[in-house]
Amino acid sequence: MNYELAYKVGFHPWEDAIEDPEFVETITDLFEREERGRDPPYGRALDVGTGSGIWGIELAKRGWQVTGIDTVERVLRRARNRVEDADVEMELVLGDVTELETAGIDDEYQLVLDTGTFHGLNRAQREAMAREVDAVAGPDATVLLLVWDPKRRGPLPRGATRDEIEAAFPGWTVTDMGPSQFTAPKPVELLLTPNEHWYRLRRE
Repeated sequence: MNYELAYKVGFHPWEDAIEDPEFVETITDLFEREERGRDPPYGRALDVGTGSGIWGIELAKRGWQVTGIDTVERVLRRARNRVEDADVEMELVLGDVTELETAGIDDEYQLVLDTGTFHGLNRAQREAMAREVDAVAGPDATVLLLVWDPKRRGPLPRGATRDEIEAAFPGWTVTDMGPSQFTAPKPVELLLTPNEHWYRLRRE
C-alpha cells in the first residue's frame, strides 16, 4: 500500500479510530494488560508505522519510553507537533519497518505496536518486518498487531490471516486475539469491510 498517497488524500482510518470509543476502549485494555502488576515507567515501546504518533503518544502518556518509526516525512512532521502539544517524550524516526537496524532502531523493546502496517505489506515485506522486529524485541517482549481480515481491496490493505501472521513471525506464537471493535465510517465501511482483529504475539 502507498501510505504517502493515503495520507495525502486524507485516508488514514488507523488514525481516525481515535474518535471511535469502542476501539479506544479495546486498545486501552490491551495496553493495560501489558502494564498489569507493574508501575511506570513500563519500559521501551516501539510504534511501527507510527503515522502522526497518535497511539505512540498515548503509550508515552501512560509511562512507556516510546520510539515511533514511519516512512512518510510529512506525517512525521505532524507527529512532532502532536508530541509537543501533548508535552510528552517520544523519539520519532524516519525509516522503513523492514529495515529497522538501518534506521538506527536498537534493541530490547518490551512492547512493539502496529496499528495498521503489517497487513498492508506484501509477503516479502512482512517477513522482513518480522525479522527486524524479532531482532529489536527483548526476550520477554509482546507484539500487538491490528490486522484487517483478508479481502481484495485494490491498492488498500488486503489484510492477513492468523496463519499468515504466524508464518511471518517464526519463533512467536499468537497467545490471544479478538475483534478490535473498529468501525469505519460509511460509506468506507461498505467499500472496505475491514473486520479488524487484534493479535497478541509472544516468543515461543
